[in-house]
Amino acid sequence: MEEYCIDEKCALTAILQSVSMQETALAQILNSEAEKLKKVICMTNCIEELLEVNESVQQTVNTVAQLECCLKEKAIYAMESLKELRHKPCCSK
Repeated sequence: MEEYCIDEKCALTAILQSVSMQETALAQILNSEAEKLKKVICMTNCIEELLEVNESVQQTVNTVAQLECCLKEKAIYAMESLKELRHKPCCSK
């Protein structure tokens, strides 16, 4: 099995950039949901419609929260893996 050298700083930076970009996307989704709520609140007097939209937004927020947990686990796993790599011999420079 062939071994590869990994530049730990580059790997860590790539992982953090990935998590950051995903966090940004999730923030944009939450912002869109807030805008949707504002719009519906201003445009309707129907309690059923408000409750429907609220439930939809709540489901989205719950999904985003689950994704946040996955991102946290991804970052932790990657950082732990990088720590392990520090203790393994690598290619000579």
